[in-house]
Amino acid sequence: MSIEFQIATRFIKSNRNKGFISIISGISTFGLILAIMSLITVLSVMNGFHDELRNRVLAAISHGYITSYDDRIDNWQEIKNKIDAEPNIMASSAYVEDYALVSSRHNSTGINLRGVDLTQEIKISELLTMNDSSLESIPKGGIFIGKGLSNQLGVELGDTLNIITSKQLEKDKSPNQVNLKVLHIFNAGVNEFDTRLGIVNLTTAQDIFSFGSSVSGIRVRVDDIYQSRNIIDKLISSLDPEKYYGMDWTRQKANFFAALNLEKRLIAIILSLIIGVAVFNIISMMVMVVTDKTSEIAILRTMGLGESNIVKIFFYQGLIIGSMGIVIGVILGLLLAVNIESIVAGLESLLGFKFFPEDIFYINRFPSNILLSDVLYIALGSLVLVCISAIYPAKQTKKVDIAKVLSYE
Repeated sequence: MSIEFQIATRFIKSNRNKGFISIISGISTFGLILAIMSLITVLSVMNGFHDELRNRVLAAISHGYITSYDDRIDNWQEIKNKIDAEPNIMASSAYVEDYALVSSRHNSTGINLRGVDLTQEIKISELLTMNDSSLESIPKGGIFIGKGLSNQLGVELGDTLNIITSKQLEKDKSPNQVNLKVLHIFNAGVNEFDTRLGIVNLTTAQDIFSFGSSVSGIRVRVDDIYQSRNIIDKLISSLDPEKYYGMDWTRQKANFFAALNLEKRLIAIILSLIIGVAVFNIISMMVMVVTDKTSEIAILRTMGLGESNIVKIFFYQGLIIGSMGIVIGVILGLLLAVNIESIVAGLESLLGFKFFPEDIFYINRFPSNILLSDVLYIALGSLVLVCISAIYPAKQTKKVDIAKVLSYE
């Protein structure tokens, strides 16, 4: 251990006996601890929210889908078998989807009407089984709708909905329409799907949209969602790129996930300003320490320590104080992020209200996902700022006039 580091630690201990400097030092360190703890906790909670939203979106749109350029696949069984044979495909499900007008006695609205085979669908999506794992099939003449759509139409289980499509029947020129019974109400947790999606039996959708035995496309589940784009592109290459095209979840909801990432970055930048304020307090505190230690600086210079050695002493002092704040802040931030749900539950019980009521918010808890990269960026970034903040006060020691100081002693 260098002599400069030993002297720096002794200076820190001696500062504890000096009231005002000790208070300023404590406030600076506490501010840094609070800033780092808050940043780690908030980013971890945002990561948890993002994961929750992503999973809910993927439950409705799947990891990707394959379709033709005319949105109709005739030989879909053959195509599905080829897709299932690919090593990165875990499951697939044929679907028919188009726009339709749905009406009840109280209201009407436009929706995406999707027809699926539930035995295939549950292998790629948890949308229909997340609220009722006992579902095995969608009976003909029945429809599953979202919670938001049921509220909008004013219907409950057992009520009848009238479905009208623009597809014309062969016998006449009138629009195709059918009455369907509400058999299940799901809660997707995403407004787009809760209010704009209706799900029926695959053959029912084929009849409604006059598809015959054809389907709109095939939805797939891949083994690695972060490689979904490459997997889908490779899958299309193995089929017929001139006839079929594919879309993965990153392209389907590119704007949605880009907005989430932008929100996280903006919040991180805003909270990082707190670290900046804490670092500025460390600069102010260290300037006061240098001013208070002018006599000690003069004595050390007369004992043979050079200017660079004195600079190192006060640089180390600022670095030690900042590092203590960083370490404590990281530890407290991790503890808070890990236990955030139980802490929030305790506060809700104590205060008597919920931060995210179930009837207003889709996500009614505080999910947390701690990413090592976030923690490292915060810790290393804070350390760099602390190092920078310690340089200026340390260099101020060069301006100390030794002769003048000693003449007053």
